[in-house]
Amino acid sequence: MMYDLPTSVNVNGTEYEIRSDYRAALDICAALSDNELEDTDKIAAVLAIFYPGVDDMPAEDFQEAVKKCFWFIDCGDEEQNRKAPKLMDWEQDFKYIVAPINRVCGQEIRAVKYDFETNTGGLHWWTFISAYYEIGGNCMFANIVRIREQLAKGKALDKSDKEWYLQNKNLVDFKDNYTRQESELLNQWIK
Repeated sequence: MMYDLPTSVNVNGTEYEIRSDYRAALDICAALSDNELEDTDKIAAVLAIFYPGVDDMPAEDFQEAVKKCFWFIDCGDEEQNRKAPKLMDWEQDFKYIVAPINRVCGQEIRAVKYDFETNTGGLHWWTFISAYYEIGGNCMFANIVRIREQLAKGKALDKSDKEWYLQNKNLVDFKDNYTRQESELLNQWIK
């Protein structure tokens, strides 16, 4: 069992400080899902966000450094190849996630001070995720995920769920993330 909240990771025998605040982890998730970035740019963004001292890291450590970052994002769980339907999106759903997390944490988590440059303060990602796992009941986010799950499994919605879905389709349906080129092409077709 791991009782500590890590603030550094060991990469090929060298201990590197990490940005452990939940905002850094969410920025990493956003970079990884950015359709505008090439894979190499995504990796560079992940390293720059996660490691304050990335400029001092030898290039031969980058691959292991990315693995350690993903280990951290997965809260210390070893990589698992789970196939499951997508039920949430950190960027799209954050405004619905934050209220129940605030309730679990007993405070407004966005008000917790964090300085990205000095890497001080903040709410640890693992604490954030622990609170996230406690989301349930009759909150908006739990309802959104429940409807998404039923739709992903091909289950018919009952009358009240169908009515709620039709009224809140913009919350449940995932937004299309197009590259700039795809957006320009779509805009030409629409005109």
